[in-house]
Amino acid sequence: MQGTVDGFAFGAVTPAASYLVACVGSALGLRCVVRSLSNRQSWKPGWLALGAATIGCGIWTMHFVAMVGFRIQGIPIDYDSRLTSLGLVVAIVMVGIGVFAVGYRGATPVTLTAAGILTGLAVVATHYTGMAALQLNGSLEYDSLTVAASVLIAVAAATAALWTAASYRGFPAALGASLLMGVALTGTHYTGMAALSVHLRGATDASYMTGMYGNASPASILLPMLIGPVVFLILAGVVVMFDPQLVLGDGDWSRANPRRRRGTAVVPQRPAHTPQTASLFEPRDQGVGRHTSPRGR
Repeated sequence: MQGTVDGFAFGAVTPAASYLVACVGSALGLRCVVRSLSNRQSWKPGWLALGAATIGCGIWTMHFVAMVGFRIQGIPIDYDSRLTSLGLVVAIVMVGIGVFAVGYRGATPVTLTAAGILTGLAVVATHYTGMAALQLNGSLEYDSLTVAASVLIAVAAATAALWTAASYRGFPAALGASLLMGVALTGTHYTGMAALSVHLRGATDASYMTGMYGNASPASILLPMLIGPVVFLILAGVVVMFDPQLVLGDGDWSRANPRRRRGTAVVPQRPAHTPQTASLFEPRDQGVGRHTSPRGR
């Protein structure tokens, strides 16, 4: 018997919320990646790792926010915690491989395309791993052509987002890149859900459902799992917002010091003490703040 699948149990609330989460996570992660490219003095591994983890958390969180509105008429659903956690690990690792390649090999066409493909595949892997984590009294079946369409959407949109973020500077490019990544994530999810059909097995009476799954709703199962990644996204947002170069959107501080754009030589004054950097991943200048003895003058 075929089950009736409903991916919009709360109407437009879950698609809108999942798209917002996808855009926010992508925007934060892409800014971290661009930060590592635009400033050679920054601690590259730290920014790339933060970017990969943020984008991965955004991918995973987006999927399960959307799944809050997922229902199969007549049966309850549960989630395998190990496969659910595996989806998060897969997303971070696959995105990390791509962004580290861009960070260390440069934003060349080859590396940007490879990173876009890996990021798109991370979106696909997270989605279908999350779907494999479903526990229900039935089996999941997919239409192969629609699945292929979801893969193409993920790869194309993720690649376009990375190209936009790495090739252009300023707020419009950052906004456009995050919106494209939001399309990659939500487009993959809902196209993949359109490919889904559920074949129900055996009994579906109320006593069977209560005995196996209890009375828990998908929201009560998923929302506690979302707390950790959402908190991480908030902390990543704090790091990004309090980093001056990310706020200005220009790694060489050209907006902060317009004289550099005119070619005027600027001789920085040496402070009397070591300045406290505003970035968690900024290396400190060990030579600053050392006093010269009057006898050596």
